[in-house]
Amino acid sequence: MHRTILHLDLDAFFCAVEELHTPELRGQPFAVGGRPEERGVVASCSYAARKFGVRSAMPMSTAVQRCPDLKIVPRRMGAYSAMSRRVMAIVHELTPLVEQLSIDEAFLDVTGLHQGGEMIARQLQARINNELELPCSLGVATNKLVAKIANNIGKDQAAGDGPPNAITVVQPGEEAAFLAPLPIRELWGVGPRTAERLNAMGVYTIGDLTQHSEQTLVQRFGKAGRDMARHARGIDDRPVETERETKSISNETTFVHDVSDERQLRRNLRELAEEVGRRVRQSDLQGKTVSIKLRWSDFTTLTRQVTLPQPVDSDEAIYAAAAALFDKVWSRDRPVRLLGVGLSGFESEPPVRQLSLWDAVQPTKPDDPLQSTLDSLRERFGDDAIRRGSDLHD
Repeated sequence: MHRTILHLDLDAFFCAVEELHTPELRGQPFAVGGRPEERGVVASCSYAARKFGVRSAMPMSTAVQRCPDLKIVPRRMGAYSAMSRRVMAIVHELTPLVEQLSIDEAFLDVTGLHQGGEMIARQLQARINNELELPCSLGVATNKLVAKIANNIGKDQAAGDGPPNAITVVQPGEEAAFLAPLPIRELWGVGPRTAERLNAMGVYTIGDLTQHSEQTLVQRFGKAGRDMARHARGIDDRPVETERETKSISNETTFVHDVSDERQLRRNLRELAEEVGRRVRQSDLQGKTVSIKLRWSDFTTLTRQVTLPQPVDSDEAIYAAAAALFDKVWSRDRPVRLLGVGLSGFESEPPVRQLSLWDAVQPTKPDDPLQSTLDSLRERFGDDAIRRGSDLHD
């Protein structure tokens, strides 16, 4: 029996949540992200803005040039995370076999459910549309590869000025025929350089790739060649993984102007550590390895890390370790262009804690009610809802 896999993607998710919060944004060209004068980047943009050529990951300065009337909305990650959890709760009611890829994207294995894949997709879409007022698109196929590509194609081909809210179904046995006419860049694992090499071989579509044997592709591309040969024929045996291991959680900021003021750098370092800590606690994780990233004014970039004897998840512990690393690499008055903080080496179960020389950087218990209250306030009202008195400045 063939599998039935759904790929769910929330359409322009950040923008859709902002429209719920501020209905007058509907139909307007706007983007979620940083300010252009702060070297901000577009995190998400409305479909009205896309008509002007605005795209995600584009510098906000470029977006404003393309759309002078573009309204810029700052990110509210707490609101997006809360809505994402509501979506995933609905998804888990349908099937326990859910692989969440990101805050707005997931695979579902609905093999064996009474209805067919298309009917399940339509019912799921209707529920998310009606209960949460969010648009979403789905791809339906026998494997993850084809379901994902089907959803991408369906969204791109959707007519109208608003969210696509599309459902695209590839029937069993039609996988290779569906993929054949698509550009080779649509295939997973084919980036710009690989595409150039394939073009030199006369391969421009996924169908073209099937004209080359797996042996030939392995000789030219190694293990990736084997994967490409199978994927081009619509073959993908990977299961839906219900648990995805988080390797690291990090946050960074690029300054409007290079910063050499120590007080400001430490304030920003603390803010980054607090955001990392909040995301770590949301994921019920604790990590041992704290890292920082620095980019100087000449674009030279360095990273440093330290592994602690005990896993941590508190803001204070992350900040203290990051600050110690910062002190080792930063020379007073040296301008900094980018600053980042990360945590890795995760353990999902809270360990038995022992006193050690590092106790000074572990002052907060995992179940600290104050930390939990701060997290709740920031998630509900935004990251700037609660600030330290020491961080207030003119």
